[in-house]
Amino acid sequence: MDIKLTTGRTLHILEEESLLQALKRHGIYLVASCGGKGICSKCRVRLLEGKSKIASTGKLEPREIKTGITLACQTFPEEDIFIDIPKESKLVVGEKIAISKSTDLIELLHSLEAEISPIVKRITLNLPPPTIHDNISDLERLKRSLEERDLIGIRFSHGLVSSISKVLREAEWKITLRYTDSHDAISISPAGMDGDRYGLAVDIGTTTVVIYLVNLTDGRLIDVGSTYNSQMRYGDDVITRIIYATESGGLDELRDSVVSDINDLLAPLIERHSISRKDIESVVITGNTTMTHIFWGLNPAHIREEPYIPTINFFPRWNAGTAKLKINPLSPIYTVPCVASYVGGDIAAGVLSSKLHRSPEIALFIDIGTNGEIVIGNNEWLMAAACSAGPCFEGSGIKHGMRATEGAIESIKIDPETFEPVFNVIGNGQPMGICGSGMIDAISEMFLTGIIDQKGKFIREVKTGRIRNGVDGPEFLIFSRDGRDIVLTEVDIENILRAKAAIYAGVSLLLKEVGFGLDAIERVYIAGGFGNYLNVDRAIILGMLPDLPKDKFSFLGNASITGAYLCLLSKELRKEAGIIASKMTYLELSVSKRFMDEYISALFLPHTHMRLFPTVKKLLSK
Repeated sequence: MDIKLTTGRTLHILEEESLLQALKRHGIYLVASCGGKGICSKCRVRLLEGKSKIASTGKLEPREIKTGITLACQTFPEEDIFIDIPKESKLVVGEKIAISKSTDLIELLHSLEAEISPIVKRITLNLPPPTIHDNISDLERLKRSLEERDLIGIRFSHGLVSSISKVLREAEWKITLRYTDSHDAISISPAGMDGDRYGLAVDIGTTTVVIYLVNLTDGRLIDVGSTYNSQMRYGDDVITRIIYATESGGLDELRDSVVSDINDLLAPLIERHSISRKDIESVVITGNTTMTHIFWGLNPAHIREEPYIPTINFFPRWNAGTAKLKINPLSPIYTVPCVASYVGGDIAAGVLSSKLHRSPEIALFIDIGTNGEIVIGNNEWLMAAACSAGPCFEGSGIKHGMRATEGAIESIKIDPETFEPVFNVIGNGQPMGICGSGMIDAISEMFLTGIIDQKGKFIREVKTGRIRNGVDGPEFLIFSRDGRDIVLTEVDIENILRAKAAIYAGVSLLLKEVGFGLDAIERVYIAGGFGNYLNVDRAIILGMLPDLPKDKFSFLGNASITGAYLCLLSKELRKEAGIIASKMTYLELSVSKRFMDEYISALFLPHTHMRLFPTVKKLLSK
C-alpha cells in the first residue's frame, strides 16, 4: 500500500503499520507529545482519499472529523490513501532555535577567578633518532622523552600506537603529543603542524540540543548550533522516553537520534570556520539524568521506579569514539555530574554559572523547562528538588499548545470591558497555537478581568460569546479564522495550574525544610529556555513564582550550556561542578506528604492563602 502526500511524494506503508509509524520511517515527523498513544491529539492529518481503520478519534471535534481530520497514530490504512499534513502538525526537528544572547562568557570565567586549563594538554618533543646503539622501540623512545619532562605513566591506546612509527619518521622525530589531564594520549602529530585548539560544550535538553564551539586557547566562543531534540519524535517528556527505551526496546534508537543531532549541528560549524575534526580535543556534556543516560546508552528504567535510582551520577571520562561523535575518537568527554534521578548535570552546571554556591546570600535557583528543578542555598549548603510539572509550558497536554516558535501566540491582553483579546504572534503571521508565555498571560488576564475564578473555572455569568462549550467542556475563544479556532479550555487551565502548583509547592517545601520564609530569599535565578520569555509579574499572578520584589529576579537563559562552557575551559571549575553535585542534598518530592499538602494549596489562583501574594491581592482590590 502507498501513502500519497499533497506535496507529490509517495511513500510505502507496511501492513498493520500506523500512519504515524510509516511517516516516521520515511523521515517525516509529526508532533506526537504522547509518543503515539492517541492521547494528545496533536498528530493530525487530513485523509482526502482511501479507506483506513481508525482506532480512536482522541480529542478531535465532530466538525474536524467531518472534514477528514484524523490522528496519524490511530490511523491504519487498508488501501492506498491520499493525505494532507497541516503545518501545525509538522515537527521540524532540524529547525534553528533562537537562544538567549549570552553574557560575556570570558568575563564570567574571569569573575570565577579560573585559569584556562582544558582537559587536553600539549607538549612538543624533539626525540633523538634511533641508532644501532640506541635501539629501543619507538614507544619506549617516546616514553623516555616524556619521563625526562616529568611526564610519567602516559597511557597509549592501540589505535594511537599503530600510527606512531609512521608519524615519528615523517616528523623527523619532532612531534607534538596531546594528552588528557588523566594521562591518556589522544594524538601525535609533527611539531608545528598543529592548528588551533577547539572544544565542544553540549547541553542535551529534553526539548532542545545546544552546542558551543569554543577556542580552548583563549576561551572565545567561535559559534553556536541549536536544534530541537529529535527524541521528541518518541514523546515530549522523560517518562515517555524512558518507557520507549525500556518497554519498546528503543534505547539505541533514542541514543542515535540525539547523537545525530549533535553531529548534524557540528558539521556546518566546522565547515564554516574551516576547522579539522581532529582539532576538536575535548567535549563537555550536560543534561538531566535521563538525557545523559540515554546519550551514553545506559538503561534509564530505574530512574522512574521507586526508589528512583540512576545507573550512575558521576561519569567516567569516556571518549568520543564510545559516544559516536564525529571528532577524534580518542577525544575525552567530561559529563557534568548528576545529583539524583530527577536533578541532573544541567542543574549542577546551572548553579555553577549562577555563582550562588559562592555567595553567603540565600538564593533560589529555578530551572523552568520541560521539567522543573529547584535549588535553594548559598556557599555553605545546597538543597535541591525536582517537581513533575510536566511539559505543558512547551505545549504538551494543551489543546492548542505549541512551543515558542513561529506562529505561537506569545502574549495576550484582554479588555476588561469587552473581554476581547489582543495578542502578539511570534513571526507576526497568523497564529497556529499558543506557547507557554501566552498561556500564562491568558490565564492571568482571565483571572484579573473576572472571566475565571480562583479555581480556574469559567464564570458563566460573564457576558461574552467567547466563553462557550466545546468537546472538552467550557473554553475561551482566543482566535477564529478560516474554520480554525484557537481556544484555552478549562481542562487546559487545570493542567497549567497543576504545573505551576508543582513549581510553587517545590519552592515552598524546600524553604520549610531548611526553616526559612520567603523574606530570607535575597536572589531568585530563573534558568531555562522558557525563562527567557517569562513575564515575572504574570507568573506571580498565576502563582508560579513567589511574590517577591521584581529586582530580586535574575534571568540566566540557558545556564546549563554556560556551565558546560565553564567546565570545558577550567580544571578548577570541573572540580567545582563535582563538589556542587556531591554537596547538594536531594529531596524526593514524589514520596513527601508535605509536598502534596503544599501542592493542593497551590492549585488556586494565585494560591489558597492570598496573604502569600499581597501584590496580587492589591491588584484584585482595584
